[in-house]
Amino acid sequence: MAVLEQSWVKVQEKTFGKWLNSKLKVRDVEIKDLVADLSDGVILIHLLEILSNESLGRYASRPKLRVQRFENANKALDFVKGRGIQLTNIGAEDIVDGNRKIILGLIWTLILRFTISDINEEGLSAKEGLLLWCQRKTACYQEVDVRDFSSSWNDGLAFCALLDIHRPDLIDYDKLDKNDHRGNMQLAFDIASQEIGIPDLLDVEDVCDVARPDERSLMTYIAYWFHAFSQMERVENAGRRVEKFVSNMQGAWEMQNNFEKRMKELLRQITAQKRSWAEASFTGTYLDAKQQGQDFTDYKRTHKRDWVAEKSELVSLLGNIKTKLSTYRLRPYEPPAELSLEALDDAWAKLMLSERERSQVINETIRDIKNSLRRSFADKANDFALALNTLSTGISGLEGDVEDQLKHTQKISESLPPLDEYLGLIEDLDTQCQQANIEENDFTTYTYDELSYELGLVRSSVHKKLAFLENQMVARNMTNLTPIQLEEFESVFRHFDRDGSNSLQELEFSAALASLGLVYDEAEMHERFTEVSSTSGGPAGTVSFEQFIRFMVDVTEDQNTAEQVFESFREVADGKPYVTELDLRHSLIPDELISDLIKSMPEHRGPDLQEDRGMPKYDYVSFMERFAGDADSRGANGRL
Repeated sequence: MAVLEQSWVKVQEKTFGKWLNSKLKVRDVEIKDLVADLSDGVILIHLLEILSNESLGRYASRPKLRVQRFENANKALDFVKGRGIQLTNIGAEDIVDGNRKIILGLIWTLILRFTISDINEEGLSAKEGLLLWCQRKTACYQEVDVRDFSSSWNDGLAFCALLDIHRPDLIDYDKLDKNDHRGNMQLAFDIASQEIGIPDLLDVEDVCDVARPDERSLMTYIAYWFHAFSQMERVENAGRRVEKFVSNMQGAWEMQNNFEKRMKELLRQITAQKRSWAEASFTGTYLDAKQQGQDFTDYKRTHKRDWVAEKSELVSLLGNIKTKLSTYRLRPYEPPAELSLEALDDAWAKLMLSERERSQVINETIRDIKNSLRRSFADKANDFALALNTLSTGISGLEGDVEDQLKHTQKISESLPPLDEYLGLIEDLDTQCQQANIEENDFTTYTYDELSYELGLVRSSVHKKLAFLENQMVARNMTNLTPIQLEEFESVFRHFDRDGSNSLQELEFSAALASLGLVYDEAEMHERFTEVSSTSGGPAGTVSFEQFIRFMVDVTEDQNTAEQVFESFREVADGKPYVTELDLRHSLIPDELISDLIKSMPEHRGPDLQEDRGMPKYDYVSFMERFAGDADSRGANGRL
């Protein structure tokens, strides 16, 4: 008997302790030894304040004296008695001195009052009502027979049945091994704790391993099941009532919600459209203004038409809502003021005003941009034409030394790249004018094509002038060529310089030599071209004018026959049989050579021309005969 008594005391102490902790956790308080931890009355006061949701007033929160513990215990007991709870043979000394059975009795009294007493099933007492609830919920399970709060629960099936009847989604009762008592019990306890939130007040061994489990512990634990599932049933019942009402009213509510949702969206779109127009800006280009104009036209064809239709449908929908509610004799529906038809009419009127303003702004902007484009193009085109005319005049009016002309022409050439950039701006403006369909411009007579063509002429003129002057400087230094030869070579070079690059490709070089009577086979011609183009003075892979002239000088010197030299003297003498010192100087022969020639050539004894009288005359014919024999009998192949 003592062993049995010890067993229930142990189970109750454990179960009641867990019950206490489940309540005390809201104050972050936990007990580990039921008797010892309640002895100072502090935790008992905490428990009563939590259960009653009232304050017990001032007390010794950290009692050190026995008298303080007594005061705390008495305050707690007085509060319990004040609530009409009957206490028999319980005094403050039982709590302070740790009377285990008395303390367990006190806790059970509190459990009955605050956890079980509100259980009412068909007017029965708390215990009987709780038992009847368990029996009704498990009546359809053949293996379950709940007769009490003791041995009826040993196999764990009663707990599994309660889970299955309320939450079949958490347990598969039909697949349980009905003979696995501990397994079924543990499964039920785990699901109750983890899924339902029921505190773990009992352990499996407290129910399965004893013939008659402690009744009070079981009732305390099962009461949590009752409250959890009863609350669930109340919520479900309330949900069913709401469902029935909503089913009856769903149509009207859906219509109201639909009206408000659509009205709110329509007003939002109208407001957004007005804000978009108010915040819109133009980049200043015709394409941007035209695109915004197109967007405005698209709006009127799409969004505005949709909004007109939606506005009409909302008016009709509101009428249907009022008719439906009137049919059910319910309070008439009036939408919120901000979603009323009056609010829509006001928003629509403001939209129409914004629409007119938007149209005016777009049209005025397009007109301004077109006029601005005309003026911008004209200003730049006129300035460009003036610059071209200035360059042309500067080129045509060049005079003086070749070096000065070359420097001035080079400066003119340096001004061409900026003109290219400026023409690019004019081209961009011309493109914008075309995009804006501008066909006439009263501010200028020039077109982009004309200006581009004239710039090409100026550029060509500059390049030709540069090439001419550079070639003149090259030619001037070629003292071994006569003016006639130089003119001939330059004319041939210009003729075969097809692209005006002031250089000859290999085929052009070959054709130029052939026209001058210098014919080579293909291999020799290629060798000559490679040799000439590799010298300094021109772009790689081509023959420049300077290289060409130097080549012709070399070739001409190689072929300076006596006949050629005699003819050169005759040309210097302008066909006369003698030359004067002035003739020699006019041919640009260096002074030191003229002195040597005068000393070497005999004087002329024959008649002279009127303009040469009084001037020394020199017999170049006799001079040449001294070196090459009879001038009249010289052969073409004779060499000087």
